[in-house]
Amino acid sequence: MSDQDATRVLHVKGRVLVGPDDVRDELWAVGGRVTFARPPSADDAVTVSGWALPGLVDAHCHVGLDHHGAVDAATSEKQALDDREAGALLLRDAGSPADTRWIDDREDLPKIIRAGRHIARPRRYTRNYAHEIEPDELVPYVAREARRGDGWVKLVGDWIDREAGDLTALWPRDAVEAAIAEAHRLGARVTAHCFAEDSLRDLVEAGIDCVEHATGLTEDTIPLFAERGVAIVPTLVNIATFPSLARSGEAKFPRWSAHMRRLHARRYDTVRAAYDAGVPVFVGTDAGGVLAHGLVADEVAELVRAGIPPLEALSATTWGARAWLGRPGLEEGAPADLVVYDEDPRADVRVLAGPRRVVLNGRVIA
Repeated sequence: MSDQDATRVLHVKGRVLVGPDDVRDELWAVGGRVTFARPPSADDAVTVSGWALPGLVDAHCHVGLDHHGAVDAATSEKQALDDREAGALLLRDAGSPADTRWIDDREDLPKIIRAGRHIARPRRYTRNYAHEIEPDELVPYVAREARRGDGWVKLVGDWIDREAGDLTALWPRDAVEAAIAEAHRLGARVTAHCFAEDSLRDLVEAGIDCVEHATGLTEDTIPLFAERGVAIVPTLVNIATFPSLARSGEAKFPRWSAHMRRLHARRYDTVRAAYDAGVPVFVGTDAGGVLAHGLVADEVAELVRAGIPPLEALSATTWGARAWLGRPGLEEGAPADLVVYDEDPRADVRVLAGPRRVVLNGRVIA
């Protein structure tokens, strides 16, 4: 950090939403860090005004990935910039074959928590995305990705089985038990892609920490998730693509197509039932495979449409999401990563779609 960077001062005033009920009149960013004490150099500060939130969280996206597989650095940069422009300043990269560690050296790009590379069975996931292995290899591959990632490992829990003509679970129970135990031994949490119903009980009883999509939750498994504290990231903006996927596979896999339509039809009821039961719900878009980056506001609006109270949906991309991922919000000494809006986003989450200013490491960058 240069001497100029170390002394730069930003003054954020108006209404600073440190927490859902903790509203301050102002904060300062000095040398890229938050302080609530007026600094000696305050007279030289750049000032921004409005309703300020901690930088938004997209807890399921894929920087460095498109529908073909890994992308080059320029494309990865564009993906990260699109998230930044939308106010998503903390990303959990839920699986990517690309090496994006260089982004960590860029103070103008969002911070990323990586889950390594997806782990799947041969021919049981999108081509070029995952390590494709057999169950007896799962433990060493989980250990490898636990060391490669930032405290998370990503399994593929279910996918279409061409012989069955429908979604089926990928892993036997004993394999996932051993793999999750190994990840936990190494200090990593485990999440899994799951569309359907069949894999959920085994994964949760094996100790998994999170499930992505979770469209297969039912009245039988929702209480289990709640009891074990297993979080879900519904990615509703991605689930919206299920009808088109079903149409494309109708002729070859009619059972799978019908299943996907059923999962889509009850998606809002599923999310609301999970929330009502006490299952932790967080915001994620699944951007980077097929979807564009920068959809975090759309996903928050989808959670509200599903019946989650607006303040809770807001927390799922701000205070609550950051606490779940172990990253600070707007607290003394934390990186000054925040988004400023013209209106109170607690009153209407659609405000998130139009940030006035984006501040990253104490710099106004958008």
